[in-house]
Amino acid sequence: MRRKIKNRNIVGPDPVYQSIKIAKLINYIMQEGKKQTARDIVYGSLDVIKEKMKTENPVEVFENAIKNTAPLMEIRSRRVGGANYQVPVEVRPDRRLALSLRWIIEGARDKKGKPMVEKLAEELIAAANNEGNAVKKRENTHKMAEANKAFAHFAW
Repeated sequence: MRRKIKNRNIVGPDPVYQSIKIAKLINYIMQEGKKQTARDIVYGSLDVIKEKMKTENPVEVFENAIKNTAPLMEIRSRRVGGANYQVPVEVRPDRRLALSLRWIIEGARDKKGKPMVEKLAEELIAAANNEGNAVKKRENTHKMAEANKAFAHFAW
């Protein structure tokens, strides 16, 4: 029997940059329903990126960071005849964005001793330059998928 299709909430673009991806980043950073605090963090970090990178459009750096951290393949556990196999599967575009944003935020939160605005800006700049924790996480995911390529025929 097939799974029921989920009615997903469509996020509208953010008020400043008119970007759906930035609106999703704000929603991922938000804790305990404090959206204005999350907005302050995201917009503040985009301002820091603007200053540090001497760029007119910090959204380009943000888009680059997402592109560099978004995984193409991941592994999923699949039970076949009493054994669990790690099967590499392609990542859907919406999940690719979600994982990328999650890894960037996780990398920023792991840093200590600075305000979140600066930590997020540093992680976004590092990701845009193919460095940082989020890029490492993507590389590890790709390595695991590559290592388990032999089980690709179990994909469903």
